[in-house]
Amino acid sequence: MSRREEKNTTNPGVEELIEKIKNHTISYDESVENAINKIKKIDPKIKACISTPVVNGKDGMLKGIPFAVKDNMEVVGTRTTCASKILENYVSPYTATAVQKILDKGATLVAKTNMDEFAMGASTEYSAFFTTKNPLDPERVPGGSSGGSAAAVASGMVPFALGSDTGGSIRQPASFCGLVGYKPTYGLVSRYGLVAFASSLDQIGPITQNVRDAALIGEIIFGRDPKDSTTVEKNLSLLKEIENSIKNFKFAVPKEFVRDLNPDVKKIFEESIDRFKKMNVKIEEVSIPSLKYSVAVYYIIAPAEASSNLARYDGIRYGLSVEGKSIDEVYMKTKDEGFGREVKRRIMIGTFTLSATYYDAYFDKAQRTRAKIVDEMNKIFDSYDAIIGPTTPNVAFKIGQLSSPLEYYLQDIYTIPANLAGLPAVSLPMGKIGNMPVGLQIMCKRFEDDKMLRIARNYEKVSQR
Repeated sequence: MSRREEKNTTNPGVEELIEKIKNHTISYDESVENAINKIKKIDPKIKACISTPVVNGKDGMLKGIPFAVKDNMEVVGTRTTCASKILENYVSPYTATAVQKILDKGATLVAKTNMDEFAMGASTEYSAFFTTKNPLDPERVPGGSSGGSAAAVASGMVPFALGSDTGGSIRQPASFCGLVGYKPTYGLVSRYGLVAFASSLDQIGPITQNVRDAALIGEIIFGRDPKDSTTVEKNLSLLKEIENSIKNFKFAVPKEFVRDLNPDVKKIFEESIDRFKKMNVKIEEVSIPSLKYSVAVYYIIAPAEASSNLARYDGIRYGLSVEGKSIDEVYMKTKDEGFGREVKRRIMIGTFTLSATYYDAYFDKAQRTRAKIVDEMNKIFDSYDAIIGPTTPNVAFKIGQLSSPLEYYLQDIYTIPANLAGLPAVSLPMGKIGNMPVGLQIMCKRFEDDKMLRIARNYEKVSQR
């Protein structure tokens, strides 16, 4: 399919909107004004936005391009709530590096989007303020924790949005909303200005309408940042070879990803495999035994890091402060009133696993198992170009449908391994069950983001024919 055939005239993507502005089909101001008007018209129905500040960028290639940011990223002068009552009135004193890089290219911020509180959730039902609805079916969730960002793009309010991904929080909502969600290799994008959930897992990335837009935004936000010691400088051009063939590539499909797969999702995934085979790609089933422990490992490590990161919300330094008769009472009352149920649950789990009595039994073993997962996945990449599988086990579920925490946590079963191993991963649409989309996930070796997006782009072109 040609680039022209792929265009969405109703909700243009980033590249198309740049082209329209360049050709004077639309002006810079009209482009931004259109987004603001769409937010006013559409957002009351789907509730994707927590706030709607307008922050203009500088002159650059993205001038006139509106975008939204998940509300756990600092933007100076705007509220950054993390969808939590404890930060409901907190105003950012600085701007996150990734957001600043986009502003420096000329884009205009038009919304801060809803999320699960402190990024802890997979549905945006755990926002302290309201639940965001899936634009494709308002009775269903948009996914999480970047559900507001995905809903903003899927509804056409903005051509792209930034999300954060700790265990699948960009890819899972992208899958639920029929979008492209790209989690870069850990360390390629600065986390400075991203409110921390689990520091060894968090990564900022874009949610877009297509793969080329994801690559374009990825290139802009990449780079070493002296304010984040985990960042690295890599000379990666995501767009340079993105249209090149993937003939003779080899993909691995972990048996652990398809063994108990929903039959409808499995059928769509098998059709995706057939599409790849028509591109002369070799696909083989492999076994990665330690993957069966990934959810358990994640829900020990992530809450442990969260319990440490969230200790700073004490009612003294910033955010909500509830009066008490003693300093301890201030701490307890502030956290009790400020944190929601899911955040409290994860803090308690994390504090428990880090305690002196249980550290060796839980946290230490989880870290050892994590190393095993990383080792096994890296060995796969010695023989294969990519690991592919479904992004999620099911389509978007209905609001209020999942009441069991364990069932809820299993929504991230296929996405978590990429975060544990620091790998690049992308989700893109591969089909629909009824009216609801299902995502295809592609993972590659660390810092092979360009190869991964090239694979995704090839699949995107074939699947849209």
